[in-house]
Amino acid sequence: MFGWKKPRTTKPPPDPGTPAVVVVGHCGLDGPALVRMASALPGVQAVRVNGDKDLAPYIRPNALLLVNRVLEGRFAADSGIDLIRQITSAEDAPRAMLVSNYDDAQAEAVDAGALPGFGKREMGSPAITQRIADALPSTAQDAR
Repeated sequence: MFGWKKPRTTKPPPDPGTPAVVVVGHCGLDGPALVRMASALPGVQAVRVNGDKDLAPYIRPNALLLVNRVLEGRFAADSGIDLIRQITSAEDAPRAMLVSNYDDAQAEAVDAGALPGFGKREMGSPAITQRIADALPSTAQDAR
């Protein structure tokens, strides 16, 4: 307003040894809610990304991607399902779940290589938090 700009904060670099829950392509309301939910899990780094460049360091076997059906941000993929298909086809791919209320999209995501996901209406429920915890690599589960 008066020439002063809020300093930009940068995310700490990812620790490749720490399991990560990566919130991919979500809007300004859902993204932080998912990060808060994942942050409650012990031994896990929870982070939100909205572009291919930020996602790249998390394409690793000890990550779980929570992918929005309609991607917000800068992604080469046309949809969350396309992104899941591209990522899960690689060797040493992370696990992925689609976040969508639509059953047909969930089925398509599972066919593309995702684990069963959940709808936005279910976010924050104990059952979904447990589903995310169960989907994490065993090193994160051992910290619980």
